[in-house]
Amino acid sequence: MASKGRWDKARAILFNAALIVAVFVAATAYQSRNMLPADREAAPGLRALTVAGPAYDLAEASGRPALVYFFAPWCKICGASADNLDRLHRWWDDEEFEILAVALDWSSVEEVRAYAERHALSMPVLLADTRVRDTWQVQAYPSYYVLDDQHRIARRDIGYSTQFGLWWRAKSVDLKGSEPNGL
Repeated sequence: MASKGRWDKARAILFNAALIVAVFVAATAYQSRNMLPADREAAPGLRALTVAGPAYDLAEASGRPALVYFFAPWCKICGASADNLDRLHRWWDDEEFEILAVALDWSSVEEVRAYAERHALSMPVLLADTRVRDTWQVQAYPSYYVLDDQHRIARRDIGYSTQFGLWWRAKSVDLKGSEPNGL
């Protein structure tokens, strides 16, 4: 009789866990519904000045997969995940995988520079405008896209992500331009 009670309790726990995962997946799908599709179509171009001064052009990183992370300097969730993004950038060789942070909805260069310094961002930090926001269909922060080595959109997500979550999203796609790894 005691084993039946344990089995019922285990089933209830598994059911609740599955329900939580289903709600999370549904909420994520709903949030990202208006983003560019992750259907291996070419990503839009991206060219902007950096907080360091020189212009950056994503096309110059062609042949390398990329993670394009859109943030707003006033966004608290962006600030919470910025450190995870920077640690991921330090893990990966720049020649293997391009990671860049793209500032949107900023009021001054100083505001973005202070954000980048506060979070010790070591990747390029671009100063983008509403044209970039509209072209990339960014409607909430943080938003990010994982591009394969041909700069086609392989993944897209919105909201906070852990360091492991960012790494997993990048590694869960075949970054060499073929079909996803079945995920």
